[in-house]
Formats: sequence, C-alpha cells, structure tokens
Amino acid sequence: MEGTHGWRRLAHEIHLLLGLRFKEREYTRFGRATIPWSLMPRCFWCSEDPLYMAYHDQEWGTPLRDAQGLFELLLLEGFQAGLSWITVLRKREHYRKVLFGFDAQRLARLSDDEIDALMLDPGIVRNRLKLNATRRNAAAWLALEDPVGLLWSFVGGVPKVNHFKDRSEVPAITPEAEAMSKALKKAGFTFVGPTICYAFMQASGMVMDHTQDCDRYADLVNAG
Repeated sequence: MEGTHGWRRLAHEIHLLLGLRFKEREYTRFGRATIPWSLMPRCFWCSEDPLYMAYHDQEWGTPLRDAQGLFELLLLEGFQAGLSWITVLRKREHYRKVLFGFDAQRLARLSDDEIDALMLDPGIVRNRLKLNATRRNAAAWLALEDPVGLLWSFVGGVPKVNHFKDRSEVPAITPEAEAMSKALKKAGFTFVGPTICYAFMQASGMVMDHTQDCDRYADLVNAG
C-alpha cells in the first residue's frame, strides 16, 4: 500500500506542477505530457478497482435530481448497511435485473414468494430484512408527493459544497442527515439511519465531499 500511496502522491505533485487536467481517461497538457488515468488523484476511500474509480469519477458527488436514480441509490445505500460500498457496487447491475430496474411500483408489490426466491440469489446481498425493506420503502416512496423535492430540501435545494482538506475533516453524520433520517422514518422508510442518509447525500451530490487533494474537487466546485 505504501508503494501505491507513493505513486498517487507523485501523480498529484506532477498534476500540481504542470497544471494537468483530466480528459477522456488521461491527463493531458497541450496534447503532450500524459499520466495514466489510474494515477489520477482521488478521494481516500477510492481503491484501484476500475469499477470504483469510474464510480468516483463519474457519479459520486455529482448532483442527481432524477427521481428514479435517487430511489435506486437510496435502496442501494440501505443494502450497503454493514458492508463496503464496493460490494454493493459490484452487484448493482444484477440488482437492476432482479429488482425490475428499481421500478418502485413493481417493488411495492413484491410477494413473499418473490422475496423467498431472491434469498436464494447469490448475485445480491441475501438479507431478508433488507429485502423486506425494499418492498416497504418502495411503498413509502410512492406515497410521497414530491420525493425529489423532499430529499433535496435538507440542503435547501442546492448542493452544499464543502472544502475539506483531507479525510479527517469529512463527517459521517451531519444535522442535515439526521433531519433526513427522521423525516424518512416518519414517512415509513427503514434502513435510513443518519449514517446511511449522509452517505446517500454524498453520493447524490446533495453535499460535495470530494477533498481538496482529489481531482474532482476543482471540477465540481467550478461547476457549482
């Protein structure tokens, strides 16, 4: 790990020295010097798994206002409880296949027999409480008049851009996440504790928590 950290630090120093920018899976400056995409400076939690790197670069922290996308993400964050995010991310495509594309109306009608069948599927996290929560949360989602507006209301409707220098400053829970958790539980949701809610807020770009030593930090700050 020390070698990996050293290479990332070297890439970051070269990035700062030459003013390199990330474009189409490589760093480039005036079409000359290049640094591999894999050495791009990223947040501390991102491993060298290509799937994880792509998720970090293209999704995490990017504002998401699509109702379907937010519903899917909320369920996936619940599936993650007690596990690592990469575990759920690797199973995401299979989840989409067996959970009807995260169609809330269909998931609200999941039968006990269907949940029993899902418990036999090795391609997902086989946890009955989480699968029962899928059905319950789908019904709760459908009962909301404006789920997107509700979720974004906890940050005032606009991304909360943080300027953390390193991982030690990034919180696990915030008052906004606690308020979201309380509201969702009141609306009938489960697996929506404040830690899960803050992870959801980070992933959906409601809060921007890419640290300053990450290449995405400048992109998202400037985009806002």
